Amino acid sequence: MKTLFWSAILLQLFKTCWSQFPRPCANSEGLRTKECCPVWSGDGSPCGALSGRGFCADVLVSDEPNGPQYPHSGIDDRERWPLAFFNRTCRCAGNYGGFNCGECKFGYWGSNCAEYRESVRRNIMTMSTTEQQKFISYLNLAKNTINPDYVISTGTRAEMGENGESPMFSDINTYDLFVWIHYYVSRDTFLGGPGNVWRDIDFAHESAAFLPWHRVYLLHWEHEIRKITGDFNFTIPYWDWRDAQSCEVCTDNLMGGRNALNPNLISPASVFSSWKVICTQPEEYNNQEALCNATAEGPLLRNPGNHDPNRVPRTPSTADVEFTINLPEYETGPMDRFANNSFRNVLE
Repeated sequence: MKTLFWSAILLQLFKTCWSQFPRPCANSEGLRTKECCPVWSGDGSPCGALSGRGFCADVLVSDEPNGPQYPHSGIDDRERWPLAFFNRTCRCAGNYGGFNCGECKFGYWGSNCAEYRESVRRNIMTMSTTEQQKFISYLNLAKNTINPDYVISTGTRAEMGENGESPMFSDINTYDLFVWIHYYVSRDTFLGGPGNVWRDIDFAHESAAFLPWHRVYLLHWEHEIRKITGDFNFTIPYWDWRDAQSCEVCTDNLMGGRNALNPNLISPASVFSSWKVICTQPEEYNNQEALCNATAEGPLLRNPGNHDPNRVPRTPSTADVEFTINLPEYETGPMDRFANNSFRNVLE
């Protein structure tokens, strides 16, 4: 579908991920005024205006029409994001960033955000044991630290009242914040009434949005880990799974080995065995016409090798990767999961 809908989504990606319910605006006043221009503590002015960091401005969104995959308008809070919640936010100048312009854009550092610094992500299998342990400890800290800057929505905008008299927001830890964001961007659209949903919509998958949305998503996640640890050299490591015959990172020193008594659970020697998952029951949320509220829903379940071979016959090979990266077109045809010879779709 050579529609303009996905183009519109691309234009909104950066606000979608960066502006996910800043704590200072998640209240009746913010909902009533539809303004999210928090004070920067550095100079006591909204958006750091007195220091030239930014100013409060109308949100700019695309007016391009939806494509045929989404024949609705004014139904979903995510349409023309974030206008259902806020129509005025901080517009940061220069290299400043953050919901109050109190931080730097990704890649920039220093009190005036004038220093550019590249960050290199490393192969986790080549890191030292000490470096691996530090990464795991950072993940566990994020799982056990309430995020100081962001909250999640536990209800739709309509449920919060016309003037925001019933705000529905909740604290969440830094790790689960990103679990919830990923759920929220890809959830079904409520059409009214239990179980009445529109499933053929996903604001971050099976479309041209897949790569840019996840790029910003990972940058934001990396940034939040840096903030809570104070380690501003931290980068997310990767696992090069090309041609892997097994889950090489599924060890107790890394992402958790297999539980000897229950192959679906993680070994009790791993820190991840005590973790609880959230947002894993989309059908239940649809039936209740409710958002995931980040309530713990049980232990992490993982059973490497016990997968549907018809869907995932094997780990991708080096040849598969080479074929994919040599495709000349980022996006083709319908720009969805049926796009042939689309780099994005083959990669996804």
